[in-house]
Amino acid sequence: MITTYIGVGSNISPEKNVKRAIDELHQLGEVTKVSTVYEAEPVGFSGHNFFNLVVELKVNHSLSELGALLRAIEIKWGREPDAKKNQDRTLDLDILLYGDIVSASDPTLPREDLFKFAFAILPMVELNPDLIVPNTEKTISQIWAGFSHSQSLKPVLVNLNF
Repeated sequence: MITTYIGVGSNISPEKNVKRAIDELHQLGEVTKVSTVYEAEPVGFSGHNFFNLVVELKVNHSLSELGALLRAIEIKWGREPDAKKNQDRTLDLDILLYGDIVSASDPTLPREDLFKFAFAILPMVELNPDLIVPNTEKTISQIWAGFSHSQSLKPVLVNLNF
């Protein structure tokens, strides 16, 4: 099994949709850890606040299969197939890390969000602070320590029932 980290986000009925995402991820593999759910303002556009979290998931799927399965889940729960970046969304599922794979093309791994956004980095610190991010020689904690904490994150209580 490959250990992967999936970023989960929603700003349309976010409590309901992050629960749906967790339920769906349980169908794809073994959910081993789930971070705190954080509320964050959208980045790059004006809209409702997001609920964001990260899930550690062990899977037997190839990277391309996992990407297609995550996309199908997004569409199943109301995301438009041609949805643009920087807009409201029911569900956003992003592969942040997939084992030790480094990829420069779709999907880019490690995902840039791990270096740019508090909503991806802080949940990763919770889940695996000593994880060395492939191709960086830095741990998640080191990335967080060097990060500009300009984005405000507020923990929210969401009963994820699992």
